[in-house]
Amino acid sequence: MKKKTLVIGASLKPERYSNIAIKRLVSYGHDVKAFGMRKGEVVGVTIDTDLLDYSKVDTVTLYLNPKRQAQYYDYIIGLNPKRVIFNPGTENPEFYKLLSENNIESEVACTLVLLGTNQY
Repeated sequence: MKKKTLVIGASLKPERYSNIAIKRLVSYGHDVKAFGMRKGEVVGVTIDTDLLDYSKVDTVTLYLNPKRQAQYYDYIIGLNPKRVIFNPGTENPEFYKLLSENNIESEVACTLVLLGTNQY
């Protein structure tokens, strides 16, 4: 099943995991949206620099360290995704608790591994 996914912390740099994740998600046929600090495009996916009100987001996958996540808590919760994936280096127990209180699943995993093992 294809899942609308928002990549937060998206990068234009091809060596960054967020960039690789965008490419991999697209190659698996998912509808990908992206938010980052620099506007641009990766395999046809526009990296937005404004927090847009995306509808029907299934998954948010994070590529921001915990200190930088706090400013996005309300935004992410407001999107009401089914789950938020905390990629390596983004683990954040404070945010897990807030997500749980809002009936949003948090998953500590690597998006690339989940895709590669058909667990996405």
